[in-house]
Amino acid sequence: MASMKDREDAFEKKFVHDEELKFKAMARRNKLLGLWAAEKLGKTGSDADAYAVEVVNADFEEAGDEDVFRKVRRDFDAAGVEQSDHQIRRTMEELLAVAIEQVKQG
Repeated sequence: MASMKDREDAFEKKFVHDEELKFKAMARRNKLLGLWAAEKLGKTGSDADAYAVEVVNADFEEAGDEDVFRKVRRDFDAAGVEQSDHQIRRTMEELLAVAIEQVKQG
């Protein structure tokens, strides 16, 4: 019976660890996306960093990526930045891959 409990505990620990890594990767992706979008918006330095934080915070509005996408889309539209929805979503996917690698490397 102890081995079943040990296995259950190990699975729970792995699940918690995986969820933590997933959260870190998404937060990192959102920061990278914010910096990418800031550049397109003409922001530099502390303004770019502040904008990246806004994008990270936008992810807490609802589950999934749509809140982050809408933030960037709305800001691009307001500033007249020409980027298609497809380009924004593709960049989100590409940056997620980069973020996962960065989180894995520590």
